Amino acid sequence: MSKDKGQLMQALKFTLFSISAGIIQIVSFAILEIFIHEYWIPYLTSLILSIVWNFTLNRRYTFQSAANVPIAMAKVFGFYLVFTPVSTWLGNLAEQNGGNDFVILILTMVANFVLEYLFCKFVVYRGQENTRREEK
Repeated sequence: MSKDKGQLMQALKFTLFSISAGIIQIVSFAILEIFIHEYWIPYLTSLILSIVWNFTLNRRYTFQSAANVPIAMAKVFGFYLVFTPVSTWLGNLAEQNGGNDFVILILTMVANFVLEYLFCKFVVYRGQENTRREEK
C-alpha cells in the first residue's frame, strides 16, 4: 500500500472511531443532562467515556501500535490535562452566557477530534505506527 493511501486509510479509521466515540459522548451527555443541569458534570463524564473508547480502538486498529500502553495512555492523559480544563471552562462559560449545550458540545468535539488526531499521530505514536503483530 502506498504511503499516501496508508495515511488516508489511517485518517479514515481515526474519523470512524472518533464518530463512534462521539456517539458515546453525545448519548451519555444527553442522558446525564436529564438529571444534572450544570454543563460541566455531564461533559466531563461523557468525555472520559469517549476517551477510553477512542484510545482503545485507535491504538489497536488505526495506528496498529505495539507502544507501551501505560506510556501511550500517559501521553494521551497529558493531552487531556490541558484540553479538558480549557474545554470545560470555555464550555461552561459559553453555557452561562446563553449558548446551547449541544452546540457547545459539538464544537468542542470537533476541536477535540482535530487536536487529538494530530497529537496521537505526531506525539503518542510517532515512530511506533504499524508495529503491532497480529495475535494467533
